[in-house]
Amino acid sequence: MKITGRADAFVAKPDPKIRAVLVYGPDSGLVRERLNGLTKAVAGSIDDPFRVVEIPGDALRDDPARLHDEAAAMSFGGGRRVVRVRDAGDALGELFESFDADAVGDALVVVTAGDLSPRSKLRAAFEGGERIAALPCYADTADAVEGVAREMLRAAGLQIAPEALSWLVDHLGGDRELSRRELEKLIIYKGGAGTVTEEDVLACVGDTAGFSMDDLIYALADGDHVTMQRVYGRLVNEGTSPISILTMVSRHLSRLHETRGRMAEGKSADAAVSMLRPPIFFKFKNRFTNQANRWSENLLARGLEIVTEAEMQAKTTDMPAEALIERAFIQLAQVGRGGRR
Repeated sequence: MKITGRADAFVAKPDPKIRAVLVYGPDSGLVRERLNGLTKAVAGSIDDPFRVVEIPGDALRDDPARLHDEAAAMSFGGGRRVVRVRDAGDALGELFESFDADAVGDALVVVTAGDLSPRSKLRAAFEGGERIAALPCYADTADAVEGVAREMLRAAGLQIAPEALSWLVDHLGGDRELSRRELEKLIIYKGGAGTVTEEDVLACVGDTAGFSMDDLIYALADGDHVTMQRVYGRLVNEGTSPISILTMVSRHLSRLHETRGRMAEGKSADAAVSMLRPPIFFKFKNRFTNQANRWSENLLARGLEIVTEAEMQAKTTDMPAEALIERAFIQLAQVGRGGRR
């Protein structure tokens, strides 16, 4: 079984018929968040020594019987237990197929893994199971990032200006856990009720990878091949998911496409850019406007086609996502250079 659209609802209230969940994907922060969410939903906390047990994936590979032993064990004082299996790999695929067919006890087994290809034996076992399920964790969409930001700021008694929200949405999508840390920094900096401004965001978040991401996105759309490759290499080496970078580039091209559509209706470039919601961050407005003037609708259609193809290949083939997406960015930079002629 594969859990997709109802992921948050499932984490908050897991189906008791599901005996094991594989939480995996490139967004390691979201993997950890959902691991802990499932644990709290079943056991009440993540560190109850009587109801929560941690097992390294390698330990199950060496001692497969331990899975059934831990799943069948009863907690001291009652209550359902959670068995957390860390860093699992394909060597455990057959073990969980067996567990699906003969799940003992009532514990919830939560298995974590990194980014798994569609051919992964572990992923296939969970996706094809009846009592076990796979829960993928991909980079947050812009809407999801906005939702997390609004939720945390609202809980702290803060509002946020549209321009400041635009910056956050553009720069907090790579890793859910890191996004929350940056928002916590912003909340502490603001120190109470009020409205978060552009200046507040720049003071707290502006010195992070946000600028590097913008360096890549704008260099790419400018056709600056050298800068794009240098920044892309730095981001990947720092642990940023290539898929999340691709998502940000796709969003930038989509906003350029939206702007060109309004220009085709008779709006000036400045007016069309000003109509975007959330608005373009003020420090990049002139550069974005220049790109909107250079990129024709045909060039943008080609650029979005390259992005879509790269995302599909990264998620459906065994080729390294890092290399696939770098190749796509090289193609996009070539398209961007074409817009400068």
